[in-house]
Amino acid sequence: MSKQVQFVKMNGIGNKIIVADLRSYDGTVTPDAAIALAASSETHFDQLMAIGAPSENAADGNIEIFNSDGSRAGACGNGTRCVVEWLHGQQPKEAYSFAVDGNPLAATRNDNGTVTVNMGVPRFDWDQIPLSEEFADTSGIELQIGPIDAPILHTPSVANIGNPHAVFWTDKDPNSFGLDKFGPMLEHHMLFPERANISICRIDGRQELTLRTWERGAGLTDACGSAACAAAVCAMRLGRADRRVVVHLPGGDLNIEWREDNFILMTGGTEYEFSGLFDPKSGAWERTS
Repeated sequence: MSKQVQFVKMNGIGNKIIVADLRSYDGTVTPDAAIALAASSETHFDQLMAIGAPSENAADGNIEIFNSDGSRAGACGNGTRCVVEWLHGQQPKEAYSFAVDGNPLAATRNDNGTVTVNMGVPRFDWDQIPLSEEFADTSGIELQIGPIDAPILHTPSVANIGNPHAVFWTDKDPNSFGLDKFGPMLEHHMLFPERANISICRIDGRQELTLRTWERGAGLTDACGSAACAAAVCAMRLGRADRRVVVHLPGGDLNIEWREDNFILMTGGTEYEFSGLFDPKSGAWERTS
């Protein structure tokens, strides 16, 4: 067995997260190790946040994000909050600085125990999301679920919040749709060359949304922070929501603000579950507390 590293199992309002400390490890997590770790009922995760050594532009570490199928993710707001909370328990401070695939990521640990993550600037151009064909207006693209003359859902808004998102709008309860049935098909739809997170959103008011998400590489999830950001900014872009909203997800609530400087702030809580050791090459693990 190769060298073991410390990990903690946490969740961000139900989004299952593994935070792995690779800051003194010479290497990274292999896709096979991520898949093996996710296969256990105890360590099953939506995202694994592998914290690497700090650098000049990432004082608290460089982060690699793995989905439960071993693929890589470009952003995970709920996971970032878990990283911050774990680090805060070791050496409390207010501001944290990371990089994900070279992209800067800043976060703040608030006095009330919540964590605010700067999720960056949303991208709406079709080739930045990316889509496989050009759409002049990505606030509503040609895509539907169900019969052509009577679609169940249609005309989603699309955006990139570190990863691709498609948000379908409904007046019904988002949980009433069979997202577990058509989510996989849409994730791999030919329109999305890098696959996509698929969400169903109900706009409950100018400051309130309800959301359900099929997460790229992870499946149906109780919470997806970047999807909450995508739904919020897309609703704002359509003129149907204010700059600050509460997004209700099955696991809990997130507060999203799209600032005038174009940056998105996401605020929410975290929960610690247990800690252990695991092998970044094989995924073999043991519980320590």
